[in-house]
Parts: sequence; structure tokens; C-alpha cells
Amino acid sequence: MLGMTIDDLLVHGRNLVERHWSQIALTLLGLWFGAWWARRRAARQWQRKEFIDRLNVSLNIIADGKLQIRTILEGSHEEIFLNRIAIDKIQHAARRTTEANPLLTLDQDDNWFLLNAVLNEVSEKLAEGHVRRDMGLPTHTQRYVLALTYECAGAMRTRKVRAMMIKQSTLLNLPQEMPLLEHERHQTRFQTLQVIAAEYARQPGRFLELEVSL
Repeated sequence: MLGMTIDDLLVHGRNLVERHWSQIALTLLGLWFGAWWARRRAARQWQRKEFIDRLNVSLNIIADGKLQIRTILEGSHEEIFLNRIAIDKIQHAARRTTEANPLLTLDQDDNWFLLNAVLNEVSEKLAEGHVRRDMGLPTHTQRYVLALTYECAGAMRTRKVRAMMIKQSTLLNLPQEMPLLEHERHQTRFQTLQVIAAEYARQPGRFLELEVSL
């Protein structure tokens, strides 16, 4: 290409376009369609408030007779699960949940892999407590249970795949009656915790346990 004039470059460019116009057109069409589809999907998610490609890790606390829900972390599935096959499995399981059963149903090996990916994220965020404990510094340690859910009940403001953390002792002694709620829509969350408690008693292998030190 060295030594070519501007006119030569223009002619060369025109020749390339003429020879490959169909591939260029298909590429541009593909880019346009991808952008259009992504925007359409985003608009549909926003309208329905369904964000099935997001994972929210929440801490569920029952203290002084009141249910409190606090977010530990949130991210896209790509950030947390890393593998496209794993992401497809969790989203497929989420779409099969019902109002009566918000727990994700997965093969045993898949279930462990996905829960372990969440556990790694939580452990990284709370790692300081484990280091303090290892150094012999004053810490307090509790065991928590981790469950993967997708709540479909209409009372939820937004729908996401949720990894729910709850203290094991709280889950084993979950009150029969609805506790006080910070928001009325949290009735759905307490019902979800009741489902988790019943299934944890029946099949604890469906869940992952972790120790948290602070």
C-alpha cells in the first residue's frame, strides 16, 4: 500500500466494497439487530421488573420479632458464575419456579457448583473476619445457610435470582406466625423462608452452609 495516492486508495477501497458488499451488509445488519434485540429485551425487563440475569445475595434476619432483609452484594450472572453453560442452567431453573415453590431445582452437581460460586463471592466480601479469627483476634462466628431462589409472587417489586442467606439457628427455629415486616411486600420473603426451612429439614444437601466470622 506504500506509494499509493489518495485516488489509488479510494479506488482500492471501492473495489473491496464491490467484492465484499454482501458480507459487509450482513455484518452491519447483524450489529444493528443485536443492538435492537438488546434494547428490546432491556425495555421488556424494565416494564415487567424482571431481571433474571441478575443475582442478588440477601441477608435475611429475624430479630425482636421482625423480618429484616439486607443486601450483601449484587451482580450480573456473568460476573458471578463466569461460565455460559452455568448461567443457562440457573436461568432455565429460575423460569421453572412457581409462586408456591421459589427454590431453584437443579441437578445435584450443578446445584453445588452454582452455590459454591455464590459462596466464593460472599467469602471474598467477608474475608477480613476469617483472617482476624486466624490471628486470634476477637471475633464472633455464626453458621449460615445459602439457598438459590427466584420469587414469582406478585407482591415482589422486582424479580431476580436471589441467593438467600439466613442464620442456621434462625432457619431451624423459624416462627410459625408471620413476623413484623418492614414492608408489606416482604410477606413473600417470609413465605420463601418457610419453603427453605421445610426443604432444609427434608434435604439439607440442596443447600450450602458457610461460616461467617466478624
